[in-house]
Amino acid sequence: MTASTANTVASTFAHEALLYRSDAEYLAGVVPYIGAGLAAGEPVAVAVPTRQLGLLRAELDHTADVRLLDMTRVGRNPGRIIAAVLRAFADAYPGRGIRVVSQPVWPERSAAEYAACVQHEGLVDRAFAGRRGTLLCPYDAAGLTPAALADAATTHSVLVDGGIRRPSDRYAPDDAVAAGNVPLAVPPGAEPFTVDQPDMSGLRHRCLDFAVRHGLTDDRAQDLALALTELACNSLEHARSSATVLFGTTGSRVVCQVRDAGYLADPLAGRRPAPPEQLRGRGLLLVHQLADLVRVHTTPGGTTVEVQFEVGG
Repeated sequence: MTASTANTVASTFAHEALLYRSDAEYLAGVVPYIGAGLAAGEPVAVAVPTRQLGLLRAELDHTADVRLLDMTRVGRNPGRIIAAVLRAFADAYPGRGIRVVSQPVWPERSAAEYAACVQHEGLVDRAFAGRRGTLLCPYDAAGLTPAALADAATTHSVLVDGGIRRPSDRYAPDDAVAAGNVPLAVPPGAEPFTVDQPDMSGLRHRCLDFAVRHGLTDDRAQDLALALTELACNSLEHARSSATVLFGTTGSRVVCQVRDAGYLADPLAGRRPAPPEQLRGRGLLLVHQLADLVRVHTTPGGTTVEVQFEVGG
């Protein structure tokens, strides 16, 4: 899909970036946007970081029917936002236009998380092609880098700054998605493990041992084992390739990769909600829900999926 095509399919869905430099500017941009949606009878959801959520709670009419979500929790992994937050809300109102405030980017995001956020923002219009609604994404222009604001102009068709709305002359979301498809470095101290048969018991045992040795709780160790076995199964079934699993750590996170010879052609794979009647093909979606961060690098020559789990998180 080219940038011009993306503009066409997104014509009934507005994806706007709000640039703000203070709490006053934040509220001046977000509160009227929410109010206009309520006045029009639109379903409204707000998914923003904890501090901004507190600001909005103090301003909103407590009787207003607005779904409030803490993005630091529901969107900790940016790869789950489309399925678990945006589409989950929109799909609850079939045939209706929806209005959402979504803030996936904040200054405290790590570099890896930020890169995943840019890809997420670049995929939003594609995920909502043919649907009706508006999505307003606040960006802290005082706390973010100029490069981050430039990325916002690339992934949003409209910019709102100082109360003025204007089309973005840099809008090219597919370019942002492609730019994020970069090789992933081998995790520090990586321990390799090869999976070339459907029996996952060896991988599961190795994973649980590694996870517990490096500080994950029993529950999160089970989550990591499930994520890695799902990825390895995908390698065997869909890529028709053995899987090389790399176990490593960086900082306060367990970082594991699954590498195979397949090609993941659809950048929305694992980001769309699965229909209730779909019994298979949920593996990558599940991985996004389990991990604290998921990164993907794919080419016709092979694919790497990296999952990160916060120790103590």
